[in-house]
Amino acid sequence: MKPIECERLTNIEMGLSQEEVQRAKANIIETNPQKSIKQLVFEEIFSFFNMINYILAALVIYTGSYRNLLFMGIVVVNTTLSLYQKIHSRKILNKLALLNAQTYTVLRQGKQDVVNMDEIVEGDLVYLASGAQIPCDGIVRFGQCQVNESLLTGEADALDRQEQDSLYGGCFVVSGKCIMQAVLVGDQQYMASILKEAKREKAYPSKLRDSLDSLIKFCSWMIFPVGAALFIKLFFFSKISLNHAILNTTASMIGMIPEGLIILTSTALLTAAVRMARKKVLIHELYCIENLARVDTLCLDKTGTITSGNMKVSDLVTTSNHYSKADLKQIIANVTHAVEDENLTAQALSRYVADLDVSQKASQVFPFSSAKKCSGAVFSEETYYIGAYTFLFEHTDPIIVKQIEEYAQNGNRVLAIAKGKVTTTLNQGDYELCGLILIEDEIRPNAKKILDYFKAEDVDLKIISGDDPTTVGAIAKRAGIQKKAIDMSCVKEDEIGQVVQEYSIFGRVSPIQKRMMVEALQQAGHTVGMTGDGVNDVMALKQADCSIAMGSGAQAAMSVASMVLLEDQFKVMPSIVAHGRCVINNIQRTASLFLVKTLFSFLLTVLTVIWMREYPFVPIQLTLVSSICIGMPAFFLTFEQDTRRIKDHFMINVLSRAVPGAVALSSMICVLYVLMNLGVFGLGLNEFKTLSTLLAIVNGVCVLYMICSPLTTMRMAIIILSVACATIAILFMPSIFMLKPFSWLALLLVLGLGVGDAILMRWLVYLPWKEILSRFAWSK
Repeated sequence: MKPIECERLTNIEMGLSQEEVQRAKANIIETNPQKSIKQLVFEEIFSFFNMINYILAALVIYTGSYRNLLFMGIVVVNTTLSLYQKIHSRKILNKLALLNAQTYTVLRQGKQDVVNMDEIVEGDLVYLASGAQIPCDGIVRFGQCQVNESLLTGEADALDRQEQDSLYGGCFVVSGKCIMQAVLVGDQQYMASILKEAKREKAYPSKLRDSLDSLIKFCSWMIFPVGAALFIKLFFFSKISLNHAILNTTASMIGMIPEGLIILTSTALLTAAVRMARKKVLIHELYCIENLARVDTLCLDKTGTITSGNMKVSDLVTTSNHYSKADLKQIIANVTHAVEDENLTAQALSRYVADLDVSQKASQVFPFSSAKKCSGAVFSEETYYIGAYTFLFEHTDPIIVKQIEEYAQNGNRVLAIAKGKVTTTLNQGDYELCGLILIEDEIRPNAKKILDYFKAEDVDLKIISGDDPTTVGAIAKRAGIQKKAIDMSCVKEDEIGQVVQEYSIFGRVSPIQKRMMVEALQQAGHTVGMTGDGVNDVMALKQADCSIAMGSGAQAAMSVASMVLLEDQFKVMPSIVAHGRCVINNIQRTASLFLVKTLFSFLLTVLTVIWMREYPFVPIQLTLVSSICIGMPAFFLTFEQDTRRIKDHFMINVLSRAVPGAVALSSMICVLYVLMNLGVFGLGLNEFKTLSTLLAIVNGVCVLYMICSPLTTMRMAIIILSVACATIAILFMPSIFMLKPFSWLALLLVLGLGVGDAILMRWLVYLPWKEILSRFAWSK
């Protein structure tokens, strides 16, 4: 990052005038505008599928057969659920943005005003104190502070900033106070160059969504030409009445629309999002639930995932016979109390000595200097220092240096406690070494358990950090990952593809390298998940198939991530992965039920155009089949607990089960049509449609049995419920569903054809459908 240059200094006592504020550039970073509720409502109500259904409903109304409009109930439910999900998600996002909004104090016309981040303008004097996030790029005009730039660089060490030093938007003030002059605001600041990646339009990859899009394309290309051909055949060649031709055509087109599958997917994903919200997990992109279920490589940012972001003192090492551990602890208490630093290291020291009383007062204090890597305080006739050994001592002891290196290899940050004479400056010297402080990043209590879960699930873990690779490797080892570490600052761009395959722990990783590493893994055929919390993670989060941000991280990271752990609760990762797998497995299992109807409707439509006199169903009859054999069972099957990792292509898995059912039913209806034409049992067209409906119900039960195997108590109950509902509808509500009376011989015929349907389906199931279907381009 280049130093920030300021051409015009604002009056430090008055700040900007109101006229200057109005003329100055505001601190607004352009983002993709959010759709209004009105736009969401319009797009959902007038979606492609809905427009088709409106046309079909108008045709049914024209015929006056209003009972055949029952299919519109499904359309209304689907639209309502989808619209609710989008509006609900929008409200949650707005609420999150409001909760995370920050205000700042600025000096204008000699008075202090409180403004929002986007109301800060170029030239403003902004007051910053410990804990504040820097709102834009600028320079320090007054005071001094320490800044944590890890959100941009990935390095956690606090850096000193004094007058005329640069401050960068997105970083945090960890101690001290200062007045900053805003120099580069909005899209001019350094952070904006990274946020450009966040604004890049990118649809997260989803085989489920792509499969649904394929179905929509199929309907777009086939439903109208095939429907038109069917109407022409029925009205002009079969010479049936206009109303009957419209109802037959409408039934075939309704059958080819997989509206129930859209409902199932929307409902299942919405339910998953709501359940995850209860675990304080905010879902931005619904289809990321599928990608999370498919993830086989998970890239973890060290800070915030494996570690808590805090540090703790793990041990004290005495290096002199004059000092015991108790003496060292008291020295630490005296110095930290006097210095009053607020950086992470100082906080760890303060927590370690919190049980000690401090009575000795310092006559002079040396706050922590990032340049000299130490702090200190003068007490009576001696000065005590706490800092990096090699920075403190002018002449170092090789034995001590080697000892410190050994501690560092175990993941410890080592500070020296030294004693010297009274001084007025903080410089190197020949001090007395009193002891060493071992400080380590605090591993999350459940980190090892979580990482063990992913390893057991065959998910490859990659630990990525901006810290030193030796430290990162040691921390990973403490968390249970004992693999090779590499310094990415020494890796060339064309070597990244090979490096990410050979190594699992990466240190000194730049933001651009993080994205390139994710991209290289994807090019190798992996489904990649990425966790992060900083602006330096934005590009990688955007590139990943599923990205997870921490709620305490930068707003930029939360904006681009597909899901946000609002309370940094990394412990919920195994449960949300398992739930995501469960949801997608259930959708994949039950989608076969819906596609059986789409496929047999298409096959029967084509057969009617080239051979049959009429289409075998009217709309209300297909609604009965859809409700009893597809919709109701699919609803209950979505509660199944199947946490296996998703494998293979979604559409191939679904069609390999759906094709046998569709072909078997179409074949049996063809047999029934031939028997009708032969005059068997005196069957007419009305009886043919009724028996075709019964056959479709039998076929639906057979398909249900196939996808429910092996049977459990719940699955058996679903099958029994479907059979019971079908029996009630046939016996007690035949007129509603336009079912005509039929003889016992006709019933025996249906049962015989039903047995033939089951046998044929059973034989078709064993054909190598996955190999056949995988040859098509859409399966790649």
